[in-house]
Amino acid sequence: MILLRFLLSLFAFIGALAAAGALVVSIVLMLRFPPLLIAVALACWILYWLLKKAGKPFQ
Repeated sequence: MILLRFLLSLFAFIGALAAAGALVVSIVLMLRFPPLLIAVALACWILYWLLKKAGKPFQ
Protein backbone atom coordinates (compact mmCIF):
# COMPACT_ATOMS: atom_id res chain seq x y z
CA MET A 1 0.00 0.00 0.00
CA ILE A 2 2.88 2.36 0.74
CA LEU A 3 4.38 1.62 -2.69
CA LEU A 4 1.07 2.38 -4.39
CA ARG A 5 0.77 5.69 -2.53
CA PHE A 6 4.35 6.56 -3.48
CA LEU A 7 3.71 5.81 -7.16
CA LEU A 8 0.52 7.86 -7.13
CA SER A 9 2.36 10.80 -5.57
CA LEU A 10 5.19 10.42 -8.08
CA PHE A 11 2.82 10.46 -11.06
CA ALA A 12 0.94 13.44 -9.63
CA PHE A 13 4.24 15.32 -9.24
CA ILE A 14 5.34 14.44 -12.77
CA GLY A 15 1.97 15.55 -14.14
CA ALA A 16 2.14 18.86 -12.28
CA LEU A 17 5.68 19.41 -13.55
CA ALA A 18 4.62 18.65 -17.14
CA ALA A 19 1.66 21.03 -16.86
CA ALA A 20 3.87 23.82 -15.52
CA GLY A 21 6.37 23.22 -18.32
CA ALA A 22 3.63 23.34 -20.96
CA LEU A 23 2.33 26.59 -19.48
CA VAL A 24 5.79 28.18 -19.56
CA VAL A 25 6.42 27.02 -23.13
CA SER A 26 3.05 28.38 -24.30
CA ILE A 27 3.72 31.75 -22.66
CA VAL A 28 7.17 31.95 -24.25
CA LEU A 29 5.67 31.09 -27.64
CA MET A 30 2.97 33.72 -27.23
CA LEU A 31 5.58 36.35 -26.41
CA ARG A 32 7.84 35.22 -29.26
CA PHE A 33 5.09 35.20 -31.90
CA PRO A 34 2.66 38.13 -31.41
CA PRO A 35 -0.05 36.72 -33.76
CA LEU A 36 -0.37 33.76 -31.41
CA LEU A 37 -0.88 36.14 -28.50
CA ILE A 38 -3.56 37.97 -30.46
CA ALA A 39 -5.27 34.67 -31.31
CA VAL A 40 -5.31 33.57 -27.66
CA ALA A 41 -6.63 36.95 -26.50
CA LEU A 42 -9.34 36.83 -29.18
CA ALA A 43 -10.31 33.28 -28.16
CA CYS A 44 -10.59 34.35 -24.50
CA TRP A 45 -12.73 37.33 -25.47
CA ILE A 46 -15.03 35.15 -27.61
CA LEU A 47 -15.42 32.65 -24.75
CA TYR A 48 -16.24 35.50 -22.35
CA TRP A 49 -18.78 36.91 -24.82
CA LEU A 50 -20.44 33.52 -25.35
CA LEU A 51 -20.68 32.83 -21.63
CA LYS A 52 -22.17 36.27 -21.03
CA LYS A 53 -24.65 35.77 -23.85
CA ALA A 54 -25.67 32.35 -22.51
CA GLY A 55 -26.31 33.89 -19.09
CA LYS A 56 -23.95 31.54 -17.27
CA PRO A 57 -21.86 32.85 -14.38
CA PHE A 58 -18.17 32.82 -15.16
CA GLN A 59 -16.72 33.73 -11.78
